[in-house]
Amino acid sequence: MRGMHLTSSKGSSPTNSYAQSPMSTSSHHRTFSTSMMEEDLLYAEEIIKRWDLDSSFYTKLDYLFSGDRREARQFVKSVKSLQSAMHFFVSESASSEKIIHAQKLMQVAMKRLEKEFYRILSSNRDYLDSESISNRSSRARSSISEEDNASDEDDMNSSVSDSERVTVSDLAMGDLKSIADCMISSGYGKECVKIYKIIRKSIVDETLYNLGVEKYTFNQINKMDWETVEPKIKKWLHAEKVAIKSLFYGERILCDYVFSSSDKIREACFSDICKERATALFEFPELVAKSKKSMERMFRTLDLYNTISDQWPEIEMIFSFESMAIVRTQAVTSLVKLGDAVRSMLSDFETAIQKETLKTPIHGGGIHPLTRYVMNYLVFLSDYSISLSDILADWPLQVQSPLPESYFSSDNMDESSSISARFAWLVLVLLCKIDAGAELYKDVAQSYLFLVNNLNYVVSKVNSSNLRDLMGDNWLVKHGQKVKQYAGNYERMAWGKVISSLPENPIADSLTTEVARNSFRRFNLEFNEAYKKQSSWVISDTKIRDQIKISVAKKILPVYKMFYERYREVFQGADSVVRFAPDDLGNYLSDLFHGTGAPGSISTSSHSSSSSSSSLSRSH
Repeated sequence: MRGMHLTSSKGSSPTNSYAQSPMSTSSHHRTFSTSMMEEDLLYAEEIIKRWDLDSSFYTKLDYLFSGDRREARQFVKSVKSLQSAMHFFVSESASSEKIIHAQKLMQVAMKRLEKEFYRILSSNRDYLDSESISNRSSRARSSISEEDNASDEDDMNSSVSDSERVTVSDLAMGDLKSIADCMISSGYGKECVKIYKIIRKSIVDETLYNLGVEKYTFNQINKMDWETVEPKIKKWLHAEKVAIKSLFYGERILCDYVFSSSDKIREACFSDICKERATALFEFPELVAKSKKSMERMFRTLDLYNTISDQWPEIEMIFSFESMAIVRTQAVTSLVKLGDAVRSMLSDFETAIQKETLKTPIHGGGIHPLTRYVMNYLVFLSDYSISLSDILADWPLQVQSPLPESYFSSDNMDESSSISARFAWLVLVLLCKIDAGAELYKDVAQSYLFLVNNLNYVVSKVNSSNLRDLMGDNWLVKHGQKVKQYAGNYERMAWGKVISSLPENPIADSLTTEVARNSFRRFNLEFNEAYKKQSSWVISDTKIRDQIKISVAKKILPVYKMFYERYREVFQGADSVVRFAPDDLGNYLSDLFHGTGAPGSISTSSHSSSSSSSSLSRSH
């Protein structure tokens, strides 16, 4: 105790003004403690009055907490000494003059600290930004105010490097904590907190405004068309991440640090600064979820759900105070409403597929727009499988179908309520529509080609996306085999007559000239008919197209080549009998399945099918 007071008053001695002060007494019976407290009071008076804002000697440009902070530390120590002296004099029933004088000194000191606190907060806005604070949350700051940080910054607001920026921020935080601790312990915490709230709340408001965060009512959102709502959602998605990872997180760290001496104050302070804006931030997704729904809004709704769900641990941590329960509740409410909206839109999507009627066959037997739309939609949905698993967990699949569950189930699902069952069922609904579309073709071969194109498109989309994990390898194998089966059926129906028109063994068989002539004529007729009919047909997948071409060529060209070589000289010059050389046949087959045989067939196909999928029109 003695050592502390001797240190605090080292280098100071009673002045004449002190001897003449009304606080001095002529009593020769002072106790040792009284003497020491009076010395401390004298020391505090000397330091505090030097920084009295109302003093004629005070220079307006001077600040305690700038440059060399030794004077600042002495000032804080003097306040602590003054505080101790006041407690002592009150306990000793000392004269009211001493207590009144000490109280006046305390008011002078608090006025000075208020100004310093405001100046540090306002002039260091750029260095106390939430991003810098949150990025350095792991740094130990507890010793900042105690270290001898004798930095020589002439202008704390000047342009500084990253390392200097960290120093300025840490110094500012240490100064704020030192002042807050001193004012709170002196009974002036309310004045300190008022300044802090005003400045930091303005920073929060300004940051959210710059991020594009606005407050809306349900009627406002519900009346907006999607082209207006979607950009606002995009802004919100970015703003929410910045707000949680930087803004509110940084404010919580700064508030906890500056007011670490009082749990009650730091909670009240953080709550008053952030509660209203945080609640409004998390209200926006709920308004979107409750507004009018359409399938085109599905993915942005899931983005909103993902963002809150992914950030939930941080939200819970940042807003852990009991006074911030409303923020946590609002975030959970938005999650629930977003989940409800997703389930509703998914149900509408299934209903739309089931109601779709395929009335017009696709020219060339190509991929139907419904197939493209549904599969692209499901591929995008599969990217949200984690969120969908959570959303659909308590929404079991209700299938009203005569088909057994095994027909649409996958090897990855354990129960009908799983997300895998939901996706498998939606794909099955599409496949049923594809089967119905195949029946629109009068040519059986073309109907099989339509099945090849569309089922292969479905299988390819599943195989190349997250749908593979949901549908399972068994599903892929089973439906891949169906594609091959449909391709084989197409070949038999489209080229069977061409193949049967050729002799089984043109070399071994002894054919009369007339029989050979008739075989050539029949082959010419059948091949020409098959080629002419299929010249506008399409196989969209390059790999499948090549496989079918090779398969058809292997069935026709070797036999025809032997037949051609065997009877070429017999019918030399008879163009009406031998119309194709083997190489010509190969070239004709090579030209097939590009849809080039009928000018405008691709655009016509697109036009003729547009009306049948109007309710599911979406470009991907």
